[in-house]
Amino acid sequence: MNATRARRATPAPPAASVKRPAGLASESDLTASVENYLKAIYDLERGGAAVATTALAAQLDVAPASVTGMVRRLADHGLLTHEPYHGVRLTPEGRLGALRTLRRHRVIESYLVEALRYTWDKVHEEAERLEHAASDELINRMAAAIGEPSVDPHGAPIPSREGTIEEESLWTLADVKIGAAADVIRISDEDPELLRYLDQLDVKPGCAVRVIARAPFGGPITLEIGGHHRFIGPALAARLFVRPRGM
Repeated sequence: MNATRARRATPAPPAASVKRPAGLASESDLTASVENYLKAIYDLERGGAAVATTALAAQLDVAPASVTGMVRRLADHGLLTHEPYHGVRLTPEGRLGALRTLRRHRVIESYLVEALRYTWDKVHEEAERLEHAASDELINRMAAAIGEPSVDPHGAPIPSREGTIEEESLWTLADVKIGAAADVIRISDEDPELLRYLDQLDVKPGCAVRVIARAPFGGPITLEIGGHHRFIGPALAARLFVRPRGM
């Protein structure tokens, strides 16, 4: 198994109901900046290791000095732990804040697609803006209105109202062997152009693919999708998360 797969396939911590710790700030007490930090740390921490402040700065596209100051602030408020030279980890309170923000983001994306007929390439930016303003009550009503979806339009799991989430261990399509089949489960929602391109290839969460061939020296990968052959590069295949069949 290559290094990319090993990092991507590491399971998240087991889903468990996170009870609100004593003194946990209400949803209105977390600023948009704090929520963005918690969400970014959660995403990076899914690999299993503590999150380096340099990685966090790159994820958020901010200066390392800004990260250092915010990390101190979040640690002072009990939202993360920070060990110098070893990185940061969310506390249960911080994880709950991250999952609350992720729930809002992913429910909003789902609502925009299901109820308002947005296409999947146009919902991420809208959700980024709205996730900090919507109340938990509004999000719960939106989720109920569209049938309580378990995943968003891009296949990402939606945290429950109680703060639980099922983070499945996935492969990337780049790791699937020639001749093997897999189901596409999840695709990043942050690149609209990529999503529009995948639309043209009929690649979406829930579709079945089979790897037919791989050209040498980093050439294209031939896929069978719905009885048709499609061609994608290895870099794109590494960004598509799948569940291999028969495993």
